[in-house]
Amino acid sequence: MTEITPTNAAQDRAVLFADISGSTRLYEILGDARALATINGCLDILQSLTQEHHGRVVKTIGDEIMAIFPDADTAVQTACEMQLAVTNMPPVDKIHVAIRIGFHCGPVIENKEDGDVFGDTVNTAARMANIAKGGQIITSAMSVNRLPRVMRASARSLDALTVKGKAEDIEVFEIIWQESSEMTMMSGRTQSLPAVHAALRLVHGADEFILDAERPFVMIGRDAQADIVIQDRMASRAHAKIERRRDKFVFIDQSTNGSYITINGENEIQLRREELLLRGSGRVSFGHSYSKDPSEILEFYCGY
Repeated sequence: MTEITPTNAAQDRAVLFADISGSTRLYEILGDARALATINGCLDILQSLTQEHHGRVVKTIGDEIMAIFPDADTAVQTACEMQLAVTNMPPVDKIHVAIRIGFHCGPVIENKEDGDVFGDTVNTAARMANIAKGGQIITSAMSVNRLPRVMRASARSLDALTVKGKAEDIEVFEIIWQESSEMTMMSGRTQSLPAVHAALRLVHGADEFILDAERPFVMIGRDAQADIVIQDRMASRAHAKIERRRDKFVFIDQSTNGSYITINGENEIQLRREELLLRGSGRVSFGHSYSKDPSEILEFYCGY
């Protein structure tokens, strides 16, 4: 057991955990050597971005890194760039690597001998990472309250959750990183930017839907109350939604069997309880691959 000396006084830090979602599946599909190379390549990116933003990698644990940053806004900016960098990695045998990130701010005790950090803040940050799904950044209300106002706008409250080891529930937030990456770049600007008028056209059979500032989202599923009703029995009743985030549109799968998205010119991507930033144009199949049954699809056209 590491002994903490009295000279190691507690200091406020942002503790961040980032790990590769579904790494076990990578080993099953790619084999040990290729999966390990893919994971190490991803970890190299995470470590490099940590150092670029004046953070410090405390340690790597298998497919996960633990890092500390001087404040919450630095942790958010780094986390957003991590998600963006990993999203832009080319697929390996049609498999897209995803990461999940959790962080929390508060006092930590740093061991001067080996650089490890300890305390309740570390434990809470680890819990935030455990809550996160692939493609998500999860944090606490306490951490959000430490962000600059412009960055707080990208935080969305999820729920008050019971966290093991805590007497009271913790309000948990998701950082919408597609939006937040822009927010962090804007935070130093003093002049207001012109409004962006983004639109997305959706075509389902003979029906057409336009998403824009006036209609920022649609619900999709077999339920008769959905905005876009899917007839395919492989689809879930509340299968997915598409929502506008500033000038971008995000597909959010909420289904049992998943959604299969093809961006024109690229390979089909399977989503299950995950998000994907839509770009260009393409199609969505619900509950199965397009190749298995092409009879019912949703077409999308960004910035039509």
